[in-house]
Amino acid sequence: MNITVHRHENSKVAEIESHEILIRDLPTTLDLMADVLYHHDCGKILIYKENICPEFFDLSTRLAGEILQKFTDYHVKIAIVGDFDNAGKNLSDFIRECNRGNQVLFVSARQDALERLHV
Repeated sequence: MNITVHRHENSKVAEIESHEILIRDLPTTLDLMADVLYHHDCGKILIYKENICPEFFDLSTRLAGEILQKFTDYHVKIAIVGDFDNAGKNLSDFIRECNRGNQVLFVSARQDALERLHV
């Protein structure tokens, strides 16, 4: 896993790159958040869709809700970068709702994620 911290004015975003799935369940999510918060002093995370287990995107598992609630509880913003064009109706609706706020973002491009997280 590689963590790059991007700075813009007083904002810091931790971009996480890996060839592995990093978010599989609540414990792996909390470990990742703790690493970013305490070792990189960063409350904003950019992660790629490929680094999150497929069950997260199946809303019937409720995993997305549980995991994203932890980000909200700890006041950590997250942007998930990936191709969501072929998402089913439920996931598309969920993504649209998340993108109305600024806590959880689903975007197709890294640069868009950085711009929106730095706000």
